[in-house]
Order: sequence, then structure tokens, then C-alpha cells
Amino acid sequence: MTVELDTGWNLRSVMASRGIFQTSKLKPLLEERGIDLSREQVYRLVTQPPQRVRLDVLAALCDALECSLDDLVTITRREASTPVAVGEVTSRLVV
Repeated sequence: MTVELDTGWNLRSVMASRGIFQTSKLKPLLEERGIDLSREQVYRLVTQPPQRVRLDVLAALCDALECSLDDLVTITRREASTPVAVGEVTSRLVV
């Protein structure tokens, strides 16, 4: 069996739990922590799960929102079954 990892990006819900409902409110919080992103970059960071995030951006988000990495990112592990060919025996019953 192979293991598959599913990730969740929870920035929008963390922001909402802190009373921040607009992406434009996040930009100055990041700038205060030395992170200079454009409006578009901040919008994408909030609305789309990123493929890559710099550690300094993650640290600034955690500090600004007073949260941990576990709050921002969820990782779910699941075992994926290996495809079985037609006619292949997967287990044997021993009596």
C-alpha cells in the first residue's frame, strides 16, 4: 500500500476567527513584520492553497494572527490501495 498525504490551507478561516474578513487587512499586518507582498499576492495566499510558502511568510502569518502552523496547515494521511490486476489473487484463505 502507498501512503497519500492531503493538505488543507486554513488561512481564510484563521483570519475569520480573528475578525479579519478582508484580504486587504492582512497586507499591513505582514508589512509590519517585514513581508512585502502585492495586493494580488496576498489575495492569492488567502484564497488559493499555495504550492510553496516561504518560511518567513509563514512565521509572519503565525505572529500576526497569533496562531501556530498547525492552525494554518492540516495534513491528513491516508493509505491508498494498490490497483490489483484482473484475476490476481490478493489474499488466500487457509482452512
